[in-house]
Amino acid sequence: MYRTILVAIENSAADHTILAHVEKLARLTGAELLLVHVADGWAARHFDELKLRESEEMQADRAYLERIRDDLASRGVSARTALAMGDPATELIHVAEAQGVDLIAMSTHGHRFLSDLLHGTTADRVRHLVKVPVLLLRAQ
Repeated sequence: MYRTILVAIENSAADHTILAHVEKLARLTGAELLLVHVADGWAARHFDELKLRESEEMQADRAYLERIRDDLASRGVSARTALAMGDPATELIHVAEAQGVDLIAMSTHGHRFLSDLLHGTTADRVRHLVKVPVLLLRAQ
């Protein structure tokens, strides 16, 4: 069913919700998890064009991804990581296509109306622009 599940990692408490669910799903299907965090600060958005070094924030994001990967591996779940840089929706879509994932899993924050326009754009853009299923779970 699923071979590779892209899991959008925010580096926030919302990660616990999505990780608990996809770990079970990966066990049931034998899928590998691709843990992706998109650094979207100024340095990340201009990283390639200005040939910058990773900021402390990007290094911390990479270390966070590796800790999650190692924790999953210690429980027998296959996972790898990717730190993308730029606009979160654009980069998640790009990684999903480049890696040929079968499912994208993301947490949402349950915003309503105007707040959706301001905060829900990443999940909304991803779900409308990819050709694979998207699993959205409200963060607890």
